[in-house]
Amino acid sequence: MAYLKPKDKSLYFLPLGGSGEIGMNLNLYGHKGKWLMVDCGMMFGGEYTPGVDLIFPDPAFIEDEKKHISGLVLTHGHEDHIGAVPYLWDRFRCPVYATAFTAELVKDKLNEAGLLDEVELIIVEPSQAYDIGPFDVTYVPLAHSIAEGHGIVIRTESGTIFHTGDWKLDANPIIGPACPADTLTQLGEEGVLALVGDSTNVFNPESSGSEADVQQNLIEVAKGQKNRVVITTFASNVARLETIGAVAKATGRSLALMGRSMHRVYNAGRATGYFKDFPPLVDEEHISDIPRDRILIACTGCQGEPRAAIARIARDEHKNVHLSPDDTVIFSSKIIPGNELVLGSLFNNLSSKKINVITEKDAFIHVSGHPGQADLKQMYEWVKPQTAIPVHGEARHLIRHAKFAREMGVKHTCVPKNGDIFEITVDGIHLVDEVPVGRLALDGKYISSVDDNAIVERRRAAVSGFITVSLILDDDGVLLAEPAVAMLGIPKGYDPVFQDAIIDAVETAIERLNARGLKANRDIEETCRITIRRFCRTEIGKNPGVATLITYERDMDLE
Repeated sequence: MAYLKPKDKSLYFLPLGGSGEIGMNLNLYGHKGKWLMVDCGMMFGGEYTPGVDLIFPDPAFIEDEKKHISGLVLTHGHEDHIGAVPYLWDRFRCPVYATAFTAELVKDKLNEAGLLDEVELIIVEPSQAYDIGPFDVTYVPLAHSIAEGHGIVIRTESGTIFHTGDWKLDANPIIGPACPADTLTQLGEEGVLALVGDSTNVFNPESSGSEADVQQNLIEVAKGQKNRVVITTFASNVARLETIGAVAKATGRSLALMGRSMHRVYNAGRATGYFKDFPPLVDEEHISDIPRDRILIACTGCQGEPRAAIARIARDEHKNVHLSPDDTVIFSSKIIPGNELVLGSLFNNLSSKKINVITEKDAFIHVSGHPGQADLKQMYEWVKPQTAIPVHGEARHLIRHAKFAREMGVKHTCVPKNGDIFEITVDGIHLVDEVPVGRLALDGKYISSVDDNAIVERRRAAVSGFITVSLILDDDGVLLAEPAVAMLGIPKGYDPVFQDAIIDAVETAIERLNARGLKANRDIEETCRITIRRFCRTEIGKNPGVATLITYERDMDLE
């Protein structure tokens, strides 16, 4: 199917990920027959995709257009902005642009994927203009919860776009420069056709707050603890990691880092000039050698990830660290919606062992890396865009952001969904086309659609169980032996009476099928599926997955 192509004088915006959902950011800008891609992120699998580690936006449209892609521009190093690069880059094979710290994180990923020597990775400098096809691109430093967060100014012959990326206002950032008010004011004076902006924290009426304030509060909280202290936070939060280093120094504690991603971010930071005043680190294997009141541990797992360091410590499964009563675990992070039950279980597990648990609900130990309404108001006053395009949020975030932009005097707004192609002009923004979108899943080592039969069947099995029935038939489709059934996760599945009843139902169904003269494998399989699921719905209220194995007498080696 043919889709709209960027015309010489037109300017288009197309989100393929991140609009209507938090995660998987991937956006395209079209102009003069070319596309500029901004970010290529991923999200983690959940209950809907059992057994799936990562989920990516489906780049099918990009694959078809890859000869027209000028480049991929990465705003910063969070996984929901760079995580899909090593998995999807081969599908569009274009140059990748990033600042030094982000590039260091991407290099590590590309090296693991065996792509480091193939990808043209271009390290950019902030405030310097780069010609990427028909797009003039300039990185503008903005505060965020990771080093080198940037907004992207995209200048074209048809107008200027400001893509904010993830950002916040912080007058006293721990990492990086303060927000460049003069640069943004000048940008607004030049004229901005559209601002494409972060919506994640739009319901917060206040400013998101400063990391410097968190640092002082974390120091005070840690000073009040008598025994071992563990701080868990987002591994990518470089400013928070810098803060944890300051906490260790202020409280006279030795510092240890735990978790692969924590070390990966630390190493990337060291390689690009960060953590210059960081305290020496204690190897994980030597943590137990340090007195309990003289050690501070920074670890991964603030969202309750089962394989992360703090979860393994809580289950007492970590080979090097075991917590004792009156030790303290500080969750220096926000509880991401959807993780409440997992984290509640983790909190309770720790508390039942008489370990002190401190969260953002108990003390001021976390600030968001995204703009509240006070921050958004200031940004709109600086940039003065003619059009506001909310991205990076669920539908309710985008709707509220669009309303807020109108309250700030912005003339034109929209609420985009993934796959919409908008034309941006001086007269506003117009939906002009739509492309198919979807999600891909990293299922083991294989990338497939999230709707792949294997995932659908696994999801059904996780909810309702699974039944396999094996049939031995002669050439006329007559059963030569009693069907054999194997059940997984089925209530009453080990009850011989229940098993016999299913076998009887299958035998009866096969006899009726033969009476109708239907012998094709697909007819037999469908008959067994319908029969077993109907029986289970009636008897146990479940709708299990069903697999039918058919063996014919002619195919059996009876000698």
